[in-house]
Amino acid sequence: MQSSAADGVLAEYGSSKPMEASLQKKRQAMIDRLSNRHQSRTATAGNSTRSADDDNPDSAVASKFSESKCSIDSLLDKSSSVDSSAIRSHFDGISSSIAALEQLVAESSYSLPSYELRSALKSVAELKQRLENQSAELLPKKKFSFRNKSATTAAKSSAAVRPKDPELPKQQPPVLVIRESPGFRNAEEVTLTKNFRGSGIGEFTASDLDSCEVRLIGCINALFINRLRNCRVYTGPVIGSVLIEQVENCVFVLASHQIRIHDASGCDFYLRVRSRPIIEDCSRVRFAPYCLSYEGIEVELKEAGLGDESGNWGNVDDFKWLRAVQSPNWSVLEESQRIECFEIHESGDGNENPQTD
Repeated sequence: MQSSAADGVLAEYGSSKPMEASLQKKRQAMIDRLSNRHQSRTATAGNSTRSADDDNPDSAVASKFSESKCSIDSLLDKSSSVDSSAIRSHFDGISSSIAALEQLVAESSYSLPSYELRSALKSVAELKQRLENQSAELLPKKKFSFRNKSATTAAKSSAAVRPKDPELPKQQPPVLVIRESPGFRNAEEVTLTKNFRGSGIGEFTASDLDSCEVRLIGCINALFINRLRNCRVYTGPVIGSVLIEQVENCVFVLASHQIRIHDASGCDFYLRVRSRPIIEDCSRVRFAPYCLSYEGIEVELKEAGLGDESGNWGNVDDFKWLRAVQSPNWSVLEESQRIECFEIHESGDGNENPQTD
């Protein structure tokens, strides 16, 4: 293509005359310019594509999720044509793929927008249901019949030497990823206080606490709460997300842009949150508006984008309850049962955890 363009220009000089040295140089210079221009455009397009992917990591997760889901759907579509001798291993492979897809969603839950996370979890649930329906339809069923004593004895003897058919692996529910970060860990019956002002701490963890009171003053980027029992947790504004897992009989007073709760039972949540709170595998959890006070908290809430009450504390999404009616796993806490506004004093406000990182 490039040589033809150059040759077309040279045709104006007449092909019958001998090509002089200067004309050869012009021809070569033109070819070089065309080649350099093409390489420059190709490199620019490649850099633009890479830049777009680097700037939007969520699109990479969405692309990977879409590819995996299409692959699983394709395998499920082919199930009816799989030979009966291979159907069990076929379903085993699909089950493993669904588990991997579910883990991808769990690991990406920290960064995905709420509506995308909700859609992804719904897609995973639909794949599980398809697998369950096909397994019930296509896997060989045990036959029931009356047998005489000798036949029963022979069957028992045969069963003793024949290995059992492998079962489909049980899929474990995804867990929220609790990151390693500074925090309070492994404590009982103590008051734990942390002031983040001027500390430079971006993420904080409260983990493996029993019958403790946690007081956090100032702004942080993210808060991870894991394995708490009979605790009270009071926090200032969290600019990013609060991720909570495996908590029981606790009270939480939290302000954040995103709050996601997994495996909580018998807990009360007093929230100020920009997006709808998300719960999964929870029971007997109740919600009420944020009620915390300390010196300077109103300024910090405003700077964190949480100055106004959005009312989302009562708009809870239960990812394990996809019906149109109200989920039985959560409720609004009646005003007569709510705690009063809790105030943290910055002086003499509790014991420091000796195991604080």
